[in-house]
Amino acid sequence: MALPAVDGRQYVYRVYAPEDALLADLFWEAWHCHDESALPRAWDLFDAAVIRLVG
Repeated sequence: MALPAVDGRQYVYRVYAPEDALLADLFWEAWHCHDESALPRAWDLFDAAVIRLVG
């Protein structure tokens, strides 16, 4: 999942979840992981994220 941040970059996170997980739950998992780091704040808009199934 890629999250755009206020510094203009996109930060990519791998979220482990079952295939039937809700996209919103995946988004919040990645967003909270980003928000707890020292990186610039990510946009908290669901429609700004790029979510792809890997595997």
